Amino acid sequence: MIIHTSMWGELDTPESQIYNFPKGIPGFEEEHQFALIDEEDSPFVYMQSLKQKHLTFVMADPFLFYPDYEFDLPDTDAEELCIDDAISVKCIITVREKIEESSINLLAPLVFNPQQRLGKQVVLQGVPYRTSHRLWNDSVDENGRDGV
Repeated sequence: MIIHTSMWGELDTPESQIYNFPKGIPGFEEEHQFALIDEEDSPFVYMQSLKQKHLTFVMADPFLFYPDYEFDLPDTDAEELCIDDAISVKCIITVREKIEESSINLLAPLVFNPQQRLGKQVVLQGVPYRTSHRLWNDSVDENGRDGV
């Protein structure tokens, strides 16, 4: 499928990389389809809107930066995503001018069902995570909890 982006121009993207977000994502409820674009030799993945070529999110596997990161996916979210097997989890990165000040949103991971190509951003409740954790910060413990 050919998608139009502001970063890369036209991209030929396999259908297997197109995900449907039935409810959109918080703040972008009208955006329902996104392409996942892997960056070779990089921990980062881009999530490109199919509707707006200027809407791209930078994401990463949170377990690469916080190996002890964990959460329980609420049953209602698992049902919405038709999850019965493997999932993929990514978190949105806020890229700063000084890369060492970039942060990751551990409070609201994006959960993907690769078999059904469904995705949802899940805002976790009752967890010690925030929307902004430094990617590279020696003062944060490995679970991302900042001593909480």
